[in-house]
This record gives sequence, structure tokens and C-alpha cells, in this order.
Amino acid sequence: MANNSSIEWTEATWNPVVGCTIISPGCTNCYAMRMARRLEAMGQPKYAGTTRMSGGRPKWNGVVRIDEDSLSLPMTWKVGRMIFVNSMSDLFHEDVPLAFIKRVFATMRKTPQHTYQILTKRAERLEELSPKLAWPQNVWMGVSVENENYMFRIDHLRRTQAAIKFLSLEPLLGPLDNLDLIGIDWVIAGGESGPHARPVEPG
Repeated sequence: MANNSSIEWTEATWNPVVGCTIISPGCTNCYAMRMARRLEAMGQPKYAGTTRMSGGRPKWNGVVRIDEDSLSLPMTWKVGRMIFVNSMSDLFHEDVPLAFIKRVFATMRKTPQHTYQILTKRAERLEELSPKLAWPQNVWMGVSVENENYMFRIDHLRRTQAAIKFLSLEPLLGPLDNLDLIGIDWVIAGGESGPHARPVEPG
């Protein structure tokens, strides 16, 4: 867990899962791939083997690792804060077992002083598992949408039991002319950052 996150829309990060798989254009230059490579080089074992080099850049290789020891970390923070869950992965990745997702939700339920922000690109699995999860009021659920080809993720989000639903339109790679915000409580929008960043094209 990291306090004082550099991510503008949150205050801290919590990573009970690390590693991921590229599934859509928004993943191409994901900052977390570079960070995972750096953390592995710094000797953090849970990031070992989660990336491979391709074209001189680190890319996710599909290794996803759960970190049981991280589950209780939010309980050590007594002062409430905004916490981005899995900034280094996707909680709804197909290789994260439902049983473990339930344990993550249990931790969030036991720490009502915090507000948790979960973001996924795997909206289909999110909707599928949503009825099997106990959604506390302090959990905000979001999906990433980078262009109009992925606006279907918003419909999956709407059908979940999350109290607060939000969108991350980052990196915004194309226009969203027919964006429907009914049922959406919050929107983050912005461009790509870091090396090889692509231009913002809002239309």
C-alpha cells in the first residue's frame, strides 16, 4: 500500500493483486507495466516475472499474483482516505478467484472509514460476479473506456449493485459522441502520460 498517491483522483493505493494482461488499446502504454518492472528490479518479490520486454518496453505477460499478506493493510490506517484498489492489476481479471475477490470486499466492508475506488476493463466479469458480492456503501466501482468501441462496458457497470458508479475515460483515444451518463455518478477524463503517450482525441 502506498500513501500520498501521485494519482490525482485518489489518496492512496492498495494492491492485493499484481500483474495483468493487455486486453484493449487503452492498455498499450499502461504506467503499471513500467512500475512493475521497476519494483521487481528493486527486489519486491511479488512483482517478479509479471512483465516481459517487447520492443524495448515492459509489457504484462499474463502472470497474475494474489498477495494474501496485503489483505489486512487498510485496517492499519485509522484515518479515512480514498484508496484506489489494485492500481497494479485488475481485481476482476479472470485469474483472480471469486473467493479472493470476496475477501477483498470483506476488508473494505470492515473499514468504513475509507472510500475504495475499483477500476476494471473486465466489465463482463464484473457484472457476472456482482450479485455474488456484498457491496458496502464505501465502495465505488468504475470501468475504463478509451474509445467508442468499449462503451459497452458502461452498460455492464450500470447493472451492478455498486452504490457509486464511475467512469475513467483515460487515456481518451477517440471520440465518445454517444456517451450516456445515466446512472453514472462521477467521470474522470484525460490523456495518456509517460513515454510514447498518444494524443487525446475527444472528437
